[in-house]
Amino acid sequence: MISAGEFRNGITIEVDGDLYVIIDFQHVKPGKGAAFVRSKLRGIVNGGIVERTFRPSEKMPRAHIDRKDMQYLYNDGELYHFMDVESYEQTVVNASQIGDTLRYVKENEMVKILSHNGNIFGIEPPMFVELAISDTEPGFKGDTATGATKHATVETGATVQVPLFISTGEVIKIDTRTGEYLGRV
Repeated sequence: MISAGEFRNGITIEVDGDLYVIIDFQHVKPGKGAAFVRSKLRGIVNGGIVERTFRPSEKMPRAHIDRKDMQYLYNDGELYHFMDVESYEQTVVNASQIGDTLRYVKENEMVKILSHNGNIFGIEPPMFVELAISDTEPGFKGDTATGATKHATVETGATVQVPLFISTGEVIKIDTRTGEYLGRV
């Protein structure tokens, strides 16, 4: 159990049966009345942001999130298949639980499976990936001075904004959190 007076950014808590991570908190001591903690919480399962106030003495259970390294094997349409590299056990996750978090991840890459009490609710891809450009328009000489970008499709099928000098077949580095081009490999 954790009291609201002990809140810190990044702590995961359980409020009314839902899991939240604390994004921001503020201890408020008004001139009249009792002190309270104003907090901004992000729902772990749905990603929505909620603002709540708590009394500093109010206690709630701390949520323990399990992060397990697994290898992404393949996708067969509605189901994503993962394998534990230590025990070789396979886990199947429904596409609705993943969303588009794996759009920059190739097959056989390592990811983290997020679960709470044995229930899988999300996937954490690696922060940076190296992918080959499968299709993009050719750049023209002299266009690079403006810092303009163009659309490029990578080998996983996702589209990325890249500089005009990048051509088909090149391998680039991408930030999976933002989908930004970081550079050539």
